[in-house]
Amino acid sequence: MTTPTAADPPGIEAIRAFPKVELHVHMEACLSAERIEELAAGFGIPMLRPIESLFVYATLAEFLEVYEWWCDLLRTAEIAEQLAYDAAAQLSADGIVYAEVLCGPRYWPHLRREPLIEALAAGLERAHGDGHADCRLTPSISREQSAEWAMGLVEWLGASGPSRVVGLGLDGNEELLGRTSPKFTEVYARAAELGLGRTAHSGESSGPDGVWDALEHLHLDRVDHGVRSIEDPRLVEHLAANGVTLNVTPTSNVITGLYPDVDHHPVGPLMAAGVPVTINSDDPKAMNVTLSGEFEKVSRSLGWGLGEVAAATRRAIDAAFCDQEKAASLHRQVDDHVRGLTREPAGKDHHP
Repeated sequence: MTTPTAADPPGIEAIRAFPKVELHVHMEACLSAERIEELAAGFGIPMLRPIESLFVYATLAEFLEVYEWWCDLLRTAEIAEQLAYDAAAQLSADGIVYAEVLCGPRYWPHLRREPLIEALAAGLERAHGDGHADCRLTPSISREQSAEWAMGLVEWLGASGPSRVVGLGLDGNEELLGRTSPKFTEVYARAAELGLGRTAHSGESSGPDGVWDALEHLHLDRVDHGVRSIEDPRLVEHLAANGVTLNVTPTSNVITGLYPDVDHHPVGPLMAAGVPVTINSDDPKAMNVTLSGEFEKVSRSLGWGLGEVAAATRRAIDAAFCDQEKAASLHRQVDDHVRGLTREPAGKDHHP
């Protein structure tokens, strides 16, 4: 058996063994169908669909409808804490060493936001203590929520929020709810003052205008999705020139009907234009994907070796909302792993 090098086409096991970083993954979508069925039975609620078709969707709107149904089962702080623990363990099993996990209080109608976020952070802390991935939390505002609600969240995070919270997000179907407006401009400015990173979903259910709006009104550090930026050459040039990272999720975009397959996804053209792009899973259990699987698909489509996987991981580290010390540690993990891949086996003669 030969040891793969950084230039070899990577198989799934080599990718899974790579110390990866993920920036666009949703806590609520780390719930398995079996766990959903268990929760529904516990609360005496009939399943929305048979378990084998629960995670089958054709559009973003259909996905969000089913998503909201199972989120209604997430009713206690104990459920939240265990979901966070299980999510970190799940990501760790896929070779992820650091992740920033999005959570949407709007999808937890039975819990107030403060105890929810505290419970999720506690689950992530417990998981890391048990040797699983180091996961941080990015609470998300939903576009239909009020600026007052959002500002209240940010002020609480700044005053007494858990240390595992590192950023602020924004989500919601732009096609139905409208593109990003100035409603949250002051909220995002306050988040920046408090040291929170700023991201938002845009350029998925909206076109490039949605990305322009989010950048203008929220002054983002990075964009979740943003793939339809490819439709506006001026926007692509702006993203490249200003180093705005797009956290793309190829399979998710295929499942919700945005592109026919990964080969037609704009991840390659965006990178060719100089836009910083990271690879992410978005909704692991809910869409039956893993970050390793996403890297394998993109690698096969774009002809990547492990060297490109390493480069994408470094882009994710550079775009992460962690402190410089943690980022440096993550870069060292990548360095060490790559050195291990390229080191000559002991006793083998070196030939130039």
